[in-house]
Amino acid sequence: MSENQPQNEVKITVRPNGPFRIEGAVKLVDAQGGQWDLTGKPAFSLCRCGASANKPFCDGAHNKIAFQANDTAPPPVVPPAATENS
Repeated sequence: MSENQPQNEVKITVRPNGPFRIEGAVKLVDAQGGQWDLTGKPAFSLCRCGASANKPFCDGAHNKIAFQANDTAPPPVVPPAATENS
């Protein structure tokens, strides 16, 4: 977990051409309710390319298959000035 991150906050980072990096205390549960043991793992990466042999976790396979996904967050929406329509 990063220095400036509150202890109870979860941070998910979308890595360019790579996995989702999860930092913080979370439960990871499958569709049937089974839970992965993340004890002692303050951070882990989840596969999003589909090629990992260790799903749902990333094993670096995205590099071998040249996975491309440079997702970025949209710019913030600037609300109209408070004086408009007054």
